[in-house]
Amino acid sequence: MTTRRLYLARHGAADAFGELTDVGRRQSGLLGERLARVPVDAVWHSPLPRAVASAHELARHLPGVPVTEAAELVDHVPYVPSAAETPPSWAGFFDGYDGAEAASGQRLAEALVARFAKVPDATTKGTQPDTNEVLVTHAYPIAWLVRHALDAPPSRWLGLNSANTALTVIEYRNGLPPTIVMFNDMSHLPPDLRWTGFPAGIRP
Repeated sequence: MTTRRLYLARHGAADAFGELTDVGRRQSGLLGERLARVPVDAVWHSPLPRAVASAHELARHLPGVPVTEAAELVDHVPYVPSAAETPPSWAGFFDGYDGAEAASGQRLAEALVARFAKVPDATTKGTQPDTNEVLVTHAYPIAWLVRHALDAPPSRWLGLNSANTALTVIEYRNGLPPTIVMFNDMSHLPPDLRWTGFPAGIRP
């Protein structure tokens, strides 16, 4: 049975201009050390600078593994919920999103799923080796892929947050539903580098 494992990671901590900070570089390097124990086939990253820098920082620990941009991993709102679907805590967040912006985000979300959320097509011989791919992206695309794997309603991407360089792993296998192996795991980070990207008041 062919298995595709996606190792999803939010970029490292960034400053107000979207550039990776020293903390973000340390986080990314520690994630790279953890992933060095995995037979990684490829590292994909969002086009945004904080994700690009994170991917190249972690890839220093993965010699010979190709590092490539994937436009589908860019930060975007994958689904704009109706008023009835929007939790009170999100009230006002989607104000100003017009139909064109919502449709653009939905197209990106569909492209993300179509490219990554499946077992790769079989080779001409009918077999395909297992693959292990690292996706360095943002909180919203990770939330969307988790929601998709759980076959949850579209609005359930809301509230699924990821810390900087936290690891989420999803497995895709022929003929079986996707498996969430782990979500938002930060065990590779020391306590002082955990939970960045979350509001300070809710950090454990």
